[in-house]
Parts: sequence; structure tokens; C-alpha cells
Amino acid sequence: MALFFDTAWFDAQLAERGLSRRVMAAAAGMSEADLTLVFKDQRELSEAEVAAFAELLGTVPAEIAKQAGVSTPVPGAGPDARISALERRVAALEAELARLKR
Repeated sequence: MALFFDTAWFDAQLAERGLSRRVMAAAAGMSEADLTLVFKDQRELSEAEVAAFAELLGTVPAEIAKQAGVSTPVPGAGPDARISALERRVAALEAELARLKR
């Protein structure tokens, strides 16, 4: 298990897929500033964000939690686990739309 957020691992996963951190933030319904805090290990991920990252990167939530650090929750145990993939996509689209309107 990673002790701290593994920035290099996440950047490599994004690069393999031709994606940016901006896309990652939008997919999770986060602002880019929030994602920057996550990458600096200054903000933890929610279960819903872990699930969104897993879907985006084509891996299982447990791998995202492992690479994100010791206290990262794995989806499935808490109330955020009920958020469906469709709801996450809608949230990502709404976040991107809000960004474009600025």
C-alpha cells in the first residue's frame, strides 16, 4: 500500500490513456484546484472520487485507493457507494459545463 499519494503512478496512467488532470478532475466532479490538492497529498479522496478515477483509468477501486494513500476509502462500504456510474458521468459533465461557462 502506498503511504502517500503516488503522483507518478497517476500521471503515468493518465499519459497511457492520453488524458489530462483536467479530464480526471471533471470525471470525478472535482475542481482542478481540488485535484491539485489531492496530487499534493493535501486532500483525501471520497469513495465516489475513487470510483470515478477507477472507471476513468480502467482499474479497480482498490488499486486507486492503494495508490492514493493509506487512509483512502474503497467504494462499497459507505453511502457514496450508491452513486451510479451514470450519476458520476452527469456530475463530470456538469463540472465541465460550469468550467466552460467561467
